Amino acid sequence: MGFFNKLRSDGETFDGQGNERRGLVDVIQYNGAPDELVWKFPYNNLSTGAQLIVNKSQEAIFVKGGAVCDVFGEGTHTISAKNLPLLEKIINLPFGGRTPFTAEVWYVNKVIRRGLKFGTPQPIRVSDPRYSGVDIPVRAHGDYSIRVKDCQMLLNEFVGTQHLFTTNEFVKQFATMVVQELNKNLKRYAREQNISTLDFPEYAPEIADFIKDTLMGKFELYGIELVDFQFAHVGPNEDDPVVKGLIDNRLESLKEAERRKIQGFNYQQERQFDILETAAGNEGNAGNLMGAGIGLGMGVGMGNIFGGQMQQVGQTIVNPQPTAPPPPVFFSPYYVYLNGSQQGPFDANTLRSLVDSNMMNRDTLVWKQGMAQWGKAGDQPDLQQFFVPATPPHPPVPPIP
Repeated sequence: MGFFNKLRSDGETFDGQGNERRGLVDVIQYNGAPDELVWKFPYNNLSTGAQLIVNKSQEAIFVKGGAVCDVFGEGTHTISAKNLPLLEKIINLPFGGRTPFTAEVWYVNKVIRRGLKFGTPQPIRVSDPRYSGVDIPVRAHGDYSIRVKDCQMLLNEFVGTQHLFTTNEFVKQFATMVVQELNKNLKRYAREQNISTLDFPEYAPEIADFIKDTLMGKFELYGIELVDFQFAHVGPNEDDPVVKGLIDNRLESLKEAERRKIQGFNYQQERQFDILETAAGNEGNAGNLMGAGIGLGMGVGMGNIFGGQMQQVGQTIVNPQPTAPPPPVFFSPYYVYLNGSQQGPFDANTLRSLVDSNMMNRDTLVWKQGMAQWGKAGDQPDLQQFFVPATPPHPPVPPIP
């Protein structure tokens, strides 16, 4: 497969195969491989009256002195000064008869050329936005498809500027352009989308569309339409030590998150349990959290944990089964501020004992799940049962007359 199957020569009748053609050409037709993009007719000793045959999805272009003169579409054409007006102006073709002239005839196939490969010879260093800008080596390879959109523009860019070129040089030029755009736009994609290079394989279709949009303008400069662009692989070089370390750390983090999910608590709750355990070991009393340096905020956090569990129980009670007995009434536990420290949570029986032992009174500060702040025990409706109403003083007994 090739693009330009051509090695230009200064010989006017040289056919590229070591043979010379004598006389004038009667028929001009395509004789290249089916998958060629551009093919040059091997003879340039032409004449008016010759038959020009152009196949489907082809264009035949006459070039004189490196400049495109005339273009012919599909069909069979008889070459004459009438249908070569631009060429006639250059070489002053007379009308009538068979007049020899020299010109190059190029055939351009406009079918889609698929499976053109690209790849990164060396890993591209991409600054990873998720890992504090660490440079990650990224490799990519895939294929793309093109179609000639403007034959004259294509030939003007290549035929008009180069005397000698080969198919491999043409492919290499476009492959180099693709790699340059990859180097620039993979970095840009990671930065603008805030995507880690470790996640590039997952985003391969989106990255391919992003790169294609930037490449289209480059190809259009040569009269070529970029039809398709896709990755077979795009991602970090997993042989790199830095990449291996990041992947291992990510796997460990995912395992730990899954473990917490299965156990039913999150990281914040786990830290609170750890602190409680430390306080119990240091002070010998899990209720005295101030000895562990914990203020009123910890009570709020633990109330959230316990309250969340109680809420789940309460939700079950709100919608009992029709045949179930009436649900019992639950008492929400309270934290109590005693002797300069937060203690609890305490259930109803414990709170009653605290009141009976005069350790707790109406002015003692308490808190439970749902309260915005600490409040007096005597102001809480569900705690008023623990306090004996104050007996009003008896009116003075009047003296006996």
